[in-house]
Amino acid sequence: AGMGGGTGTGAAPVVAKAAREARAGVKDKGSKEKKILTVGVVTKPFGFEGVRRMRIAELGLEELQKYVDTLIVIPNQNLFRIANEKTTFSDAFKLADNVLHIGIRGVTDLMVMPGLINLDFADIETVMSEMGKAMIGTGEAEGEDRAISAAEAAISNPLLDNVSMKGAQGILINITGGGDMTLFEVDAAANRVREEVDENANIIFGATFDQAMEGRVRVSVLATGIDGSVSHDNKLETSSANQSETSEEEKFKWSYSQIPLPETKPAEQVNEGVKWNSNIYD
Repeated sequence: AGMGGGTGTGAAPVVAKAAREARAGVKDKGSKEKKILTVGVVTKPFGFEGVRRMRIAELGLEELQKYVDTLIVIPNQNLFRIANEKTTFSDAFKLADNVLHIGIRGVTDLMVMPGLINLDFADIETVMSEMGKAMIGTGEAEGEDRAISAAEAAISNPLLDNVSMKGAQGILINITGGGDMTLFEVDAAANRVREEVDENANIIFGATFDQAMEGRVRVSVLATGIDGSVSHDNKLETSSANQSETSEEEKFKWSYSQIPLPETKPAEQVNEGVKWNSNIYD
């Protein structure tokens, strides 16, 4: 969801709340709780969109976090880190979408793709359930030292908010390669990621094969429970914007209750699986 406007900011918490209620209230025939994870993937406004829209986005994030297991925040301003003067507006968003798509697929592939080490839903749940803020990254490389290069790219995603993996409580690592991927490469990539996190972090590791990846190695990393490392400094960084923040607050007196919310219907039964709240843009 795109935070800062009425649609994304208002609807995302409602959808997440419905998923949370489905998990708590819908029972299967065996009277077991449904296996549902609610993951929010949201964007924050560009700096040029102003203080008011950024404040609405921050309020929306606070509300959304009450209902999701894991929340991944991407400031649109960070698109400038992967763009140049010739990058079109639409191409920049496509790059961001691709990073998220590959990263999220890296998680789901661990459950459905054949490989050396496969995981099930319970494994994923241990690092994603009730974990709060998270970061996701993916890297792909070929040639000499491809495993290390892919791992380093995965842990330095330029699109994410100012977060650090150091304080992460849970780490999910997926290493994907073709039939030529070696044991030493898997070990090197996993250890490179492990160097970045606390030794007490819960690390879940998986490795999968993909024949289309022959000659290449891809590393996907999901770090969760990093609330203490999250910085919310992605507001306007110019002095004029900072000076206007107080007057804007006095003028608009924004609260979350003023953001229009869509009408909701009772949550319907949800099949087992991971529910990705990943409509990136409103």
